[in-house]
Amino acid sequence: MEAAAQAERAPGGRLPAWLLGLIPLALIGAAIGAFALLGGPGLGERTGPPVEEVVVERTTLRPGEIELTLRNDGPDPVEFAQVAVNDAYASFTASDGTEVGRLGSTTLTIAYPWIEGEAYEIFILTSSGGTVDASIPVATETPEADLSFYGLMALLGIYVGVIPVSLGMLWLPFVRRVDARWIGALIAFTVGLLALLAIDAALEGLDIAAAAPGAFGGAALVFAGALVAYLLLAGVDAYLARRRANAGGSAAQGGLYMALLVAIGIGLHNLGEGLAIGSSYATGALALGAFLVVGFAIHNTTEGLAIVAPLRDGVGPTGGTRFGHLAVLGLIAGAPAILGAWIGAAAFNPSLAALLFGVGVGAIVRVIVQIAPAMRNDEGRILHPLSVAGLLAGIALLYVTGLLVSV
Repeated sequence: MEAAAQAERAPGGRLPAWLLGLIPLALIGAAIGAFALLGGPGLGERTGPPVEEVVVERTTLRPGEIELTLRNDGPDPVEFAQVAVNDAYASFTASDGTEVGRLGSTTLTIAYPWIEGEAYEIFILTSSGGTVDASIPVATETPEADLSFYGLMALLGIYVGVIPVSLGMLWLPFVRRVDARWIGALIAFTVGLLALLAIDAALEGLDIAAAAPGAFGGAALVFAGALVAYLLLAGVDAYLARRRANAGGSAAQGGLYMALLVAIGIGLHNLGEGLAIGSSYATGALALGAFLVVGFAIHNTTEGLAIVAPLRDGVGPTGGTRFGHLAVLGLIAGAPAILGAWIGAAAFNPSLAALLFGVGVGAIVRVIVQIAPAMRNDEGRILHPLSVAGLLAGIALLYVTGLLVSV
C-alpha cells in the first residue's frame, strides 16, 4: 500500500498526481462561478436589438392546418407574435408557449385552409419586429405514421436498397472467373465508386447542415460524424486484424473481411440515402413513381458489384454457410435504407441527418484506405493503367446511374 501511494506522487512533491491534475480544473470552475455571481463585471449594459436566429426544423401539413417546428438558434429569447400565410394573417397556437429560450423549440399550429399542390410563403413576426420565413413549394398532406406508413417505407427501402445490392452481388461468378490481373482493376472500380459515394454523401450532408441550427454544430456535424466513424472503424479494424492474425486467417477470410468493410461503408451511405428519401416523401417533395424505383435499382446495383469484388478467393455462391455470408453482406449494405426511410419520414431532424451523412462519409473513407492497397500490381504501384481505368470506370458508372435518380 505504501509503495502504491508513493507511485501516485509526483517525483519531488507531496500531492498525488491525480490531485495535481484536478487543481487547474477547480480553479477554472471557481473563476467561472465568481464571474457569474458578480454579473460579468466590466462588461457594462448590453445595447442594441436582441439577436434573433430561428430555424424551421420541420413542416407538417394536415387538413386545415400547418405545423411548423421552430428552434431558437440565437443567444436571446424569441417571442412569436403574429403569423401570416401568403400575406394574410392567420391564427395560431404554440405547443410550448410563444416565447422560446436559447436552443429551445416550439411547434406553431397555424389554422389555414391550404390547397393541395399550391405554394405558400409563411412569415412569422416576432415581438421585436423581426421575421422568420418558411416556404412550402408544393402543399401536400403529411402521411400519418401508422402501420401502413411504416410498411410503405420498409417496402421503399427494400426496393432501393436490399434488392438492387443483392442483384449486383450476382456478379460474383464473373469476378471469380475473370483473369487474375484484372482483380486490381475491379478493386480500383470499387474504390472509384466508393469515392464518388463519399463525395455525394458529404455534399448532401453539408446541404442539410446549412438548414440545421448552427448552435448544434451545423456543417461541423458532418466532419465530426466522419471523424468519429473513421476512428471507430480503424479501431475495430485493428482489433479484428489482430484476432485474424492470431488465428492464422486465410486469404479467403481476408477477402470476406474486405467485402464486409465495403458492405458496412455502403450500408451507412444507404442509411443517409434512405433518410433523404423518407423526409422527401413525408414533405411531398418525392413522387414514388416506377421510374424512380428503376433509377435507384440501376444506381445501387453497382454497389453490389463493389461488395463482391474482393471475393475472388473468398466465399462462393454455393453452400449454406457461404450463401449465408453473402445474404448477410447484402443485408448490411441494403437494409439501412429501410431504417433511414423510417427516420426520415417520421422524425426528420437536420442536425441528426447531417451527423449521419458524416458517419457515412467517414466509414467510406476508412474502407477506401483499407482496400486501396489491393490495387497494387506486380511492381507494387497502386496507380497503374489498369487501376486508373478501374477508378475512372467506377466514378463514371456511378455518376451516370445517379442521373436516373432525383430526390
